[in-house]
Amino acid sequence: MHPSRWSRIKGKVKGALATAVRTRHEYQLRLAHARSTTDQLFESLREDAFYERPIAERHRVIFYIGHVEVFDWNLLGQRAFGLKRFHPTFDQLFAFGIDPVGRTLPSDKPEDWPARTEVDAYNRQLRSNLDAAIERTLEEPSQGHPHILTMLNTAIEHRLMHAETLAYMLHRLPADKKKAPRSEQRWMAPQIRHKLVDIEAGPATLGLDRESQQFGWDNERGMVTVNVPEFAIENHNVTNRQFLLFVQNGGYHNRSLWTAADWAWREENHIEHPAFWYRDGNIWMQRRMFGDTRLNMEHPVYVSHAEATAYAKWLGRKLPTEEQFHRAAYGVPGSDRQRAYPWGDEAPESHFGNFDFLHWESAPCGAHPAGASAFGVHDLVGNGWEWTRTIFAPHPGFAPMPFYPGYSANFFDGKHYVVKGGSQRTAACMLRRSFRNWFQPHYPYVYAAFRCVEE
Repeated sequence: MHPSRWSRIKGKVKGALATAVRTRHEYQLRLAHARSTTDQLFESLREDAFYERPIAERHRVIFYIGHVEVFDWNLLGQRAFGLKRFHPTFDQLFAFGIDPVGRTLPSDKPEDWPARTEVDAYNRQLRSNLDAAIERTLEEPSQGHPHILTMLNTAIEHRLMHAETLAYMLHRLPADKKKAPRSEQRWMAPQIRHKLVDIEAGPATLGLDRESQQFGWDNERGMVTVNVPEFAIENHNVTNRQFLLFVQNGGYHNRSLWTAADWAWREENHIEHPAFWYRDGNIWMQRRMFGDTRLNMEHPVYVSHAEATAYAKWLGRKLPTEEQFHRAAYGVPGSDRQRAYPWGDEAPESHFGNFDFLHWESAPCGAHPAGASAFGVHDLVGNGWEWTRTIFAPHPGFAPMPFYPGYSANFFDGKHYVVKGGSQRTAACMLRRSFRNWFQPHYPYVYAAFRCVEE
Protein backbone atom coordinates (compact mmCIF):
# COMPACT_ATOMS: atom_id res chain seq x y z
CA MET A 1 0.00 0.00 0.00
CA HIS A 2 1.28 3.44 -0.89
CA PRO A 3 2.52 5.28 2.24
CA SER A 4 0.36 8.35 1.58
CA ARG A 5 -2.77 6.22 1.33
CA TRP A 6 -1.88 4.37 4.52
CA SER A 7 -1.37 7.74 6.20
CA ARG A 8 -4.84 8.88 5.11
CA ILE A 9 -6.42 5.68 6.41
CA LYS A 10 -4.67 6.01 9.75
CA GLY A 11 -5.82 9.64 9.91
CA LYS A 12 -9.45 8.65 9.34
CA VAL A 13 -9.28 5.88 11.94
CA LYS A 14 -7.66 8.23 14.43
CA GLY A 15 -10.31 10.87 13.73
CA ALA A 16 -13.13 8.36 14.17
CA LEU A 17 -11.66 7.17 17.46
CA ALA A 18 -11.26 10.73 18.67
CA THR A 19 -14.90 11.46 17.78
CA ALA A 20 -16.05 8.32 19.61
CA VAL A 21 -14.07 9.30 22.69
CA ARG A 22 -15.51 12.84 22.62
CA THR A 23 -19.01 11.44 22.26
CA ARG A 24 -18.51 9.04 25.17
CA HIS A 25 -17.10 11.71 27.43
CA GLU A 26 -19.78 14.22 26.40
CA TYR A 27 -22.65 11.90 27.36
CA GLN A 28 -20.98 10.73 30.53
CA LEU A 29 -20.33 14.31 31.63
CA ARG A 30 -23.86 15.40 30.77
CA LEU A 31 -25.40 12.52 32.70
CA ALA A 32 -23.11 13.21 35.67
CA HIS A 33 -24.10 16.89 35.59
CA ALA A 34 -27.82 16.02 35.44
CA ARG A 35 -27.42 13.66 38.40
CA SER A 36 -25.57 16.34 40.32
CA THR A 37 -28.45 18.74 39.68
CA THR A 38 -31.07 16.41 41.19
CA ASP A 39 -28.71 15.36 43.99
CA GLN A 40 -28.22 18.99 45.01
CA LEU A 41 -31.97 19.55 44.95
CA PHE A 42 -32.58 16.71 47.41
CA GLU A 43 -29.61 17.81 49.52
CA SER A 44 -31.40 21.13 50.06
CA LEU A 45 -33.99 19.27 52.19
CA ARG A 46 -33.82 18.50 55.89
CA GLU A 47 -34.23 14.88 56.92
CA ASP A 48 -37.84 15.27 58.11
CA ALA A 49 -38.96 16.55 54.68
CA PHE A 50 -38.49 13.38 52.62
CA TYR A 51 -41.85 11.88 53.54
CA GLU A 52 -43.81 15.11 53.13
CA ARG A 53 -46.38 15.68 50.38
CA PRO A 54 -46.14 19.43 49.61
CA ILE A 55 -48.82 19.27 46.90
CA ALA A 56 -51.88 17.15 47.64
CA GLU A 57 -52.19 15.75 44.11
CA ARG A 58 -48.57 14.59 43.93
CA HIS A 59 -46.48 11.83 45.41
CA ARG A 60 -44.40 12.18 48.55
CA VAL A 61 -40.87 13.47 48.09
CA ILE A 62 -39.37 10.01 48.70
CA PHE A 63 -41.00 8.74 45.51
CA TYR A 64 -39.06 11.17 43.32
CA ILE A 65 -35.71 10.23 44.90
CA GLY A 66 -36.30 6.79 43.45
CA HIS A 67 -38.15 7.82 40.31
CA VAL A 68 -35.43 9.85 38.60
CA GLU A 69 -33.15 6.81 38.93
CA VAL A 70 -35.70 4.14 38.01
CA PHE A 71 -36.64 5.96 34.83
CA ASP A 72 -33.00 5.68 33.70
CA TRP A 73 -32.88 2.04 34.79
CA ASN A 74 -36.06 1.00 33.00
CA LEU A 75 -35.25 2.94 29.84
CA LEU A 76 -31.52 2.22 29.58
CA GLY A 77 -30.77 -0.69 31.88
CA GLN A 78 -33.76 -2.74 30.76
CA ARG A 79 -34.69 -1.63 27.26
CA ALA A 80 -31.30 -0.65 25.88
CA PHE A 81 -28.89 -2.95 27.73
CA GLY A 82 -31.03 -5.83 29.02
CA LEU A 83 -29.38 -5.76 32.45
CA LYS A 84 -30.45 -8.19 35.14
CA ARG A 85 -32.85 -6.78 37.69
CA PHE A 86 -31.56 -6.69 41.27
CA HIS A 87 -34.60 -5.16 43.03
CA PRO A 88 -37.80 -5.70 40.99
CA THR A 89 -40.03 -4.32 43.77
CA PHE A 90 -38.34 -0.91 43.69
CA ASP A 91 -38.18 -1.01 39.89
CA GLN A 92 -41.97 -1.07 39.90
CA LEU A 93 -42.65 1.07 42.97
CA PHE A 94 -40.79 4.09 41.61
CA ALA A 95 -41.70 3.65 37.95
CA PHE A 96 -45.07 5.34 37.80
CA GLY A 97 -44.07 8.91 37.24
CA ILE A 98 -47.43 10.32 36.21
CA ASP A 99 -48.85 11.89 39.32
CA PRO A 100 -52.33 11.03 40.60
CA VAL A 101 -55.02 12.95 38.73
CA GLY A 102 -58.73 13.36 39.10
CA ARG A 103 -60.81 14.00 42.18
CA THR A 104 -59.40 11.13 44.26
CA LEU A 105 -56.31 12.24 46.15
CA PRO A 106 -53.61 9.73 47.16
CA SER A 107 -54.08 8.34 50.66
CA ASP A 108 -50.77 6.58 51.35
CA LYS A 109 -48.95 7.21 54.63
CA PRO A 110 -45.23 7.83 55.24
CA GLU A 111 -44.83 4.38 56.75
CA ASP A 112 -46.03 2.84 53.49
CA TRP A 113 -42.72 3.84 51.87
CA PRO A 114 -39.27 2.28 52.28
CA ALA A 115 -36.60 3.89 54.44
CA ARG A 116 -34.46 6.59 52.86
CA THR A 117 -31.33 4.50 53.51
CA GLU A 118 -32.82 1.63 51.48
CA VAL A 119 -33.64 3.93 48.59
CA ASP A 120 -30.18 5.48 48.64
CA ALA A 121 -28.51 2.05 48.59
CA TYR A 122 -30.72 0.99 45.69
CA ASN A 123 -29.84 4.16 43.78
CA ARG A 124 -26.10 3.64 44.27
CA GLN A 125 -26.27 0.08 42.97
CA LEU A 126 -28.46 1.15 40.06
CA ARG A 127 -26.04 3.90 38.99
CA SER A 128 -23.04 1.58 39.27
CA ASN A 129 -24.64 -1.10 37.08
CA LEU A 130 -25.90 1.43 34.59
CA ASP A 131 -22.64 3.35 34.30
CA ALA A 132 -20.69 0.19 33.50
CA ALA A 133 -23.15 -0.65 30.71
CA ILE A 134 -23.06 2.89 29.33
CA GLU A 135 -19.25 2.81 29.29
CA ARG A 136 -19.21 -0.47 27.37
CA THR A 137 -21.86 0.64 24.90
CA LEU A 138 -20.39 4.05 24.14
CA GLU A 139 -17.05 2.45 23.36
CA GLU A 140 -18.82 0.49 20.59
CA PRO A 141 -22.12 2.33 19.93
CA SER A 142 -22.67 0.46 16.66
CA GLN A 143 -22.99 -2.76 18.68
CA GLY A 144 -25.66 -1.39 21.01
CA HIS A 145 -29.30 -0.38 20.75
CA PRO A 146 -29.97 1.53 17.49
CA HIS A 147 -31.51 4.42 19.46
CA ILE A 148 -28.93 4.49 22.26
CA LEU A 149 -27.83 8.12 21.84
CA THR A 150 -31.43 9.31 21.60
CA MET A 151 -32.28 7.25 24.68
CA LEU A 152 -29.38 8.79 26.60
CA ASN A 153 -30.58 12.27 25.66
CA THR A 154 -34.08 11.27 26.77
CA ALA A 155 -32.82 10.10 30.16
CA ILE A 156 -30.75 13.25 30.68
CA GLU A 157 -33.53 15.67 29.76
CA HIS A 158 -36.14 13.70 31.71
CA ARG A 159 -34.00 14.08 34.82
CA LEU A 160 -33.46 17.80 34.18
CA MET A 161 -37.21 18.28 33.70
CA HIS A 162 -37.78 16.70 37.10
CA ALA A 163 -35.12 18.96 38.59
CA GLU A 164 -37.44 21.80 37.59
CA THR A 165 -40.85 20.32 38.38
CA LEU A 166 -39.58 19.15 41.76
CA ALA A 167 -38.57 22.74 42.52
CA TYR A 168 -42.25 23.72 42.09
CA MET A 169 -43.18 21.08 44.63
CA LEU A 170 -40.42 21.82 47.14
CA HIS A 171 -41.35 25.50 46.88
CA ARG A 172 -44.51 24.58 48.80
CA LEU A 173 -42.61 23.15 51.76
CA PRO A 174 -42.17 25.36 54.83
CA ALA A 175 -38.77 27.05 54.99
CA ASP A 176 -37.78 25.08 58.11
CA LYS A 177 -37.90 21.87 56.04
CA LYS A 178 -35.10 23.14 53.78
CA LYS A 179 -31.49 24.24 54.03
CA ALA A 180 -31.14 27.76 52.72
CA PRO A 181 -28.08 28.55 50.58
CA ARG A 182 -25.43 30.76 52.13
CA SER A 183 -26.39 33.64 49.88
CA GLU A 184 -29.05 34.46 47.34
CA GLN A 185 -28.99 36.86 44.43
CA ARG A 186 -30.32 40.29 45.34
CA TRP A 187 -31.73 41.94 42.28
CA MET A 188 -31.97 45.64 41.61
CA ALA A 189 -35.17 46.28 39.68
CA PRO A 190 -34.38 48.24 36.52
CA GLN A 191 -36.47 51.21 35.46
CA ILE A 192 -38.61 49.82 32.65
CA ARG A 193 -41.56 51.08 30.65
CA HIS A 194 -44.35 48.64 29.94
CA LYS A 195 -45.76 49.06 26.46
CA LEU A 196 -47.14 47.19 23.50
CA VAL A 197 -44.64 46.41 20.73
CA ASP A 198 -45.86 46.09 17.15
CA ILE A 199 -44.81 42.81 15.54
CA GLU A 200 -44.98 42.95 11.77
CA ALA A 201 -46.41 40.05 9.81
CA GLY A 202 -43.92 37.36 8.95
CA PRO A 203 -42.94 33.69 9.26
CA ALA A 204 -42.68 31.60 12.37
CA THR A 205 -41.04 28.18 12.13
CA LEU A 206 -42.12 25.68 14.75
CA GLY A 207 -40.61 22.29 15.43
CA LEU A 208 -37.60 20.33 14.19
CA ASP A 209 -37.03 18.79 10.79
CA ARG A 210 -37.74 15.07 11.02
CA GLU A 211 -34.32 14.32 9.54
CA SER A 212 -32.46 16.62 11.91
CA GLN A 213 -29.74 14.98 14.00
CA GLN A 214 -30.46 17.39 16.84
CA PHE A 215 -32.22 15.76 19.77
CA GLY A 216 -35.85 16.67 20.21
CA TRP A 217 -38.90 15.08 21.82
CA ASP A 218 -41.57 13.59 19.60
CA ASN A 219 -43.85 16.64 19.91
CA GLU A 220 -41.03 18.81 18.48
CA ARG A 221 -40.62 16.73 15.32
CA GLY A 222 -42.33 17.95 12.17
CA MET A 223 -41.12 21.39 11.16
CA VAL A 224 -43.87 23.74 10.05
CA THR A 225 -43.62 27.37 8.95
CA VAL A 226 -46.68 29.61 9.22
CA ASN A 227 -47.21 33.23 8.29
CA VAL A 228 -48.26 35.19 11.36
CA PRO A 229 -50.39 38.31 10.77
CA GLU A 230 -49.27 41.51 12.46
CA PHE A 231 -50.11 41.93 16.14
CA ALA A 232 -48.89 43.79 19.22
CA ILE A 233 -47.40 42.19 22.32
CA GLU A 234 -46.38 43.48 25.73
CA ASN A 235 -42.64 44.08 25.89
CA HIS A 236 -42.44 42.73 29.46
CA ASN A 237 -44.24 40.05 31.42
CA VAL A 238 -47.14 41.10 33.63
CA THR A 239 -45.68 41.99 37.03
CA ASN A 240 -46.97 41.33 40.52
CA ARG A 241 -47.75 45.05 40.75
CA GLN A 242 -49.92 44.96 37.64
CA PHE A 243 -51.69 41.78 38.67
CA LEU A 244 -52.38 43.22 42.12
CA LEU A 245 -54.58 45.84 40.43
CA PHE A 246 -56.61 43.01 38.91
CA VAL A 247 -57.02 41.49 42.39
CA GLN A 248 -57.92 44.82 44.01
CA ASN A 249 -60.46 45.58 41.29
CA GLY A 250 -62.38 42.37 41.92
CA GLY A 251 -61.02 40.34 39.03
CA TYR A 252 -61.40 37.08 40.94
CA HIS A 253 -65.09 37.83 41.53
CA ASN A 254 -66.03 39.07 38.07
CA ARG A 255 -67.78 36.07 36.53
CA SER A 256 -67.67 37.57 33.03
CA LEU A 257 -63.87 37.30 32.89
CA TRP A 258 -63.74 33.55 33.40
CA THR A 259 -64.77 30.56 31.31
CA ALA A 260 -67.33 28.24 32.89
CA ALA A 261 -64.67 25.61 33.69
CA ASP A 262 -62.24 28.18 35.08
CA TRP A 263 -64.92 29.79 37.24
CA ALA A 264 -65.96 26.40 38.63
CA TRP A 265 -62.32 25.66 39.51
CA ARG A 266 -61.93 29.06 41.18
CA GLU A 267 -65.13 28.63 43.19
CA GLU A 268 -64.52 25.03 44.22
CA ASN A 269 -60.96 25.74 45.39
CA HIS A 270 -61.67 29.21 46.82
CA ILE A 271 -59.02 30.82 44.61
CA GLU A 272 -58.70 34.49 45.52
CA HIS A 273 -55.13 35.28 44.43
CA PRO A 274 -52.04 33.64 42.87
CA ALA A 275 -50.77 30.51 44.61
CA PHE A 276 -47.40 32.17 45.29
CA TRP A 277 -49.08 34.99 47.27
CA TYR A 278 -50.70 35.16 50.70
CA ARG A 279 -51.78 37.87 53.09
CA ASP A 280 -50.22 38.67 56.43
CA GLY A 281 -52.74 41.12 57.84
CA ASN A 282 -52.86 43.92 55.28
CA ILE A 283 -49.53 43.03 53.72
CA TRP A 284 -49.18 40.87 50.63
CA MET A 285 -46.45 38.29 51.02
CA GLN A 286 -44.71 36.06 48.49
CA ARG A 287 -43.76 32.41 48.92
CA ARG A 288 -40.06 31.93 48.22
CA MET A 289 -38.04 28.75 48.22
CA PHE A 290 -36.09 29.52 51.39
CA GLY A 291 -38.14 32.08 53.25
CA ASP A 292 -41.01 34.39 52.41
CA THR A 293 -40.79 38.12 51.74
CA ARG A 294 -43.08 40.99 50.98
CA LEU A 295 -44.42 40.82 47.45
CA ASN A 296 -41.73 41.69 44.89
CA MET A 297 -43.76 44.14 42.87
CA GLU A 298 -41.52 44.33 39.79
CA HIS A 299 -41.09 40.56 39.37
CA PRO A 300 -43.26 38.53 36.97
CA VAL A 301 -46.44 37.15 38.47
CA TYR A 302 -46.71 33.34 38.40
CA VAL A 303 -50.28 32.17 37.82
CA SER A 304 -52.32 29.41 36.25
CA HIS A 305 -53.58 29.61 32.67
CA ALA A 306 -57.08 30.31 34.00
CA GLU A 307 -55.90 33.34 35.96
CA ALA A 308 -53.76 34.64 33.11
CA THR A 309 -56.69 34.35 30.70
CA ALA A 310 -59.01 36.23 33.06
CA TYR A 311 -56.47 39.03 33.47
CA ALA A 312 -56.00 39.33 29.71
CA LYS A 313 -59.76 39.56 29.20
CA TRP A 314 -59.94 42.23 31.91
CA LEU A 315 -57.62 44.35 29.73
CA GLY A 316 -59.52 43.52 26.55
CA ARG A 317 -56.58 41.45 25.32
CA LYS A 318 -55.63 37.79 24.84
CA LEU A 319 -52.79 35.44 25.59
CA PRO A 320 -50.53 34.93 22.56
CA THR A 321 -50.72 31.87 20.37
CA GLU A 322 -47.68 29.60 20.10
CA GLU A 323 -47.05 31.07 16.63
CA GLN A 324 -47.22 34.64 17.93
CA PHE A 325 -44.76 33.81 20.68
CA HIS A 326 -42.36 32.41 18.09
CA ARG A 327 -42.69 35.44 15.85
CA ALA A 328 -42.04 37.89 18.71
CA ALA A 329 -39.21 35.79 20.16
CA TYR A 330 -37.28 34.60 17.12
CA GLY A 331 -38.34 36.80 14.22
CA VAL A 332 -36.31 39.68 12.77
CA PRO A 333 -37.95 42.93 11.58
CA GLY A 334 -37.88 43.39 7.81
CA SER A 335 -36.58 39.87 7.21
CA ASP A 336 -37.74 36.27 6.94
CA ARG A 337 -34.70 35.20 8.95
CA GLN A 338 -35.31 33.62 12.35
CA ARG A 339 -32.94 33.40 15.28
CA ALA A 340 -32.05 30.35 17.33
CA TYR A 341 -32.73 32.33 20.53
CA PRO A 342 -34.38 35.70 21.12
CA TRP A 343 -30.96 37.40 21.47
CA GLY A 344 -29.44 35.75 18.39
CA ASP A 345 -27.60 32.53 17.64
CA GLU A 346 -25.18 32.52 20.58
CA ALA A 347 -25.51 29.71 23.10
CA PRO A 348 -27.36 30.56 26.35
CA GLU A 349 -25.23 32.47 28.87
CA SER A 350 -26.19 34.03 32.19
CA HIS A 351 -26.26 37.61 30.86
CA PHE A 352 -29.02 36.65 28.41
CA GLY A 353 -31.54 35.54 31.02
CA ASN A 354 -32.46 33.84 34.28
CA PHE A 355 -32.24 30.12 33.53
CA ASP A 356 -30.16 26.94 33.89
CA PHE A 357 -30.49 26.55 37.69
CA LEU A 358 -28.32 29.58 38.49
CA HIS A 359 -30.98 31.11 40.76
CA TRP A 360 -33.86 29.82 42.85
CA GLU A 361 -36.10 32.85 42.38
CA SER A 362 -37.32 35.07 39.59
CA ALA A 363 -35.52 38.27 38.63
CA PRO A 364 -37.26 41.62 38.13
CA CYS A 365 -38.76 42.05 34.68
CA GLY A 366 -36.23 43.53 32.29
CA ALA A 367 -33.18 42.56 34.38
CA HIS A 368 -31.49 40.94 31.34
CA PRO A 369 -31.70 43.48 28.49
CA ALA A 370 -29.07 41.57 26.48
CA GLY A 371 -31.61 38.78 26.08
CA ALA A 372 -34.27 40.89 24.35
CA SER A 373 -35.56 39.78 20.96
CA ALA A 374 -34.96 41.65 17.71
CA PHE A 375 -38.35 43.32 18.23
CA GLY A 376 -37.34 44.54 21.70
CA VAL A 377 -39.42 42.06 23.71
CA HIS A 378 -37.78 41.03 27.00
CA ASP A 379 -37.49 37.83 29.05
CA LEU A 380 -38.96 35.54 26.43
CA VAL A 381 -36.57 32.79 27.54
CA GLY A 382 -36.04 32.25 31.26
CA ASN A 383 -37.54 33.88 34.35
CA GLY A 384 -40.82 32.03 33.91
CA TRP A 385 -42.52 29.88 31.29
CA GLU A 386 -44.95 31.83 29.11
CA TRP A 387 -48.56 30.75 28.79
CA THR A 388 -50.04 30.65 25.31
CA ARG A 389 -53.64 30.08 24.32
CA THR A 390 -52.62 27.21 22.01
CA ILE A 391 -53.90 23.77 22.94
CA PHE A 392 -51.07 21.23 23.10
CA ALA A 393 -51.36 19.13 19.93
CA PRO A 394 -49.00 17.32 17.55
CA HIS A 395 -47.22 18.89 14.61
CA PRO A 396 -48.20 17.41 11.19
CA GLY A 397 -46.99 13.85 10.70
CA PHE A 398 -46.51 13.20 14.41
CA ALA A 399 -44.88 9.87 15.30
CA PRO A 400 -44.36 8.85 18.94
CA MET A 401 -40.92 7.91 20.23
CA PRO A 402 -40.69 4.11 19.78
CA PHE A 403 -39.26 3.58 23.28
CA TYR A 404 -41.43 6.21 25.05
CA PRO A 405 -44.71 6.30 23.08
CA GLY A 406 -46.81 7.98 25.76
CA TYR A 407 -44.54 10.96 26.46
CA SER A 408 -46.59 13.42 24.39
CA ALA A 409 -49.49 11.39 23.02
CA ASN A 410 -51.02 10.88 26.47
CA PHE A 411 -51.50 14.65 26.71
CA PHE A 412 -53.04 15.36 23.31
CA ASP A 413 -56.39 15.50 25.07
CA GLY A 414 -57.45 19.08 24.46
CA LYS A 415 -56.93 19.85 28.16
CA HIS A 416 -53.35 21.14 28.15
CA TYR A 417 -51.91 24.45 26.93
CA VAL A 418 -48.52 25.06 25.40
CA VAL A 419 -46.03 27.06 27.45
CA LYS A 420 -42.84 28.37 25.90
CA GLY A 421 -39.56 29.92 26.95
CA GLY A 422 -38.35 28.50 30.26
CA SER A 423 -37.93 29.45 33.90
CA GLN A 424 -35.00 30.05 36.22
CA ARG A 425 -34.96 26.29 36.86
CA THR A 426 -34.97 25.23 33.18
CA ALA A 427 -31.82 23.55 31.86
CA ALA A 428 -29.98 25.34 29.06
CA CYS A 429 -30.39 22.38 26.69
CA MET A 430 -34.17 22.82 26.80
CA LEU A 431 -34.09 26.48 25.80
CA ARG A 432 -33.97 25.45 22.14
CA ARG A 433 -36.50 27.13 19.90
CA SER A 434 -38.46 23.96 19.14
CA PHE A 435 -38.93 22.86 22.76
CA ARG A 436 -42.53 22.77 23.96
CA ASN A 437 -43.85 22.40 27.47
CA TRP A 438 -47.48 22.04 28.52
CA PHE A 439 -49.71 22.18 31.58
CA GLN A 440 -53.35 21.95 32.50
CA PRO A 441 -55.08 25.34 32.93
CA HIS A 442 -55.80 24.86 36.65
CA TYR A 443 -52.33 23.85 37.85
CA PRO A 444 -51.18 26.89 39.85
CA TYR A 445 -47.75 25.81 41.13
CA VAL A 446 -45.65 26.28 37.98
CA TYR A 447 -43.11 29.07 37.46
CA ALA A 448 -45.35 30.32 34.67
CA ALA A 449 -45.57 33.98 33.72
CA PHE A 450 -47.48 35.58 30.87
CA ARG A 451 -47.91 38.63 28.69
CA CYS A 452 -50.84 39.78 26.56
CA VAL A 453 -51.36 40.57 22.91
CA GLU A 454 -53.67 42.73 20.83
CA GLU A 455 -54.60 41.64 17.33
